[in-house]
Amino acid sequence: MARIIEIRTYTLHPGAAAEYERLFDVEAAPLLARHGIDVVAFGASIGDPLGYYLIRAFDDLAHRQRSEDAFYGSAEWRDGPRQAVIALIASYADLVLELDEATIDGLRRALR
Repeated sequence: MARIIEIRTYTLHPGAAAEYERLFDVEAAPLLARHGIDVVAFGASIGDPLGYYLIRAFDDLAHRQRSEDAFYGSAEWRDGPRQAVIALIASYADLVLELDEATIDGLRRALR
């Protein structure tokens, strides 16, 4: 069965990587999990000292939209780590692909 993955790449502000990593590990990742969003992998780019990535999986495009609307619209995100996280990001881009479950699980294992 094919699923949708979203690969989000970030460019962080210089000097922000350690704090971004801490905020993501301690606050954002657990919050995403509580909202039922499947985080496949996340971490620093090996080719860009300001780069970071987040890979999330969804059942389909409608599920992605519903999940992201619920997460980003939640008081827990808006009143929680949102401002601190956003302040560390210079820019980001999304790539959305359809992949089979075996490939997604391979990414999960390889990038953890």
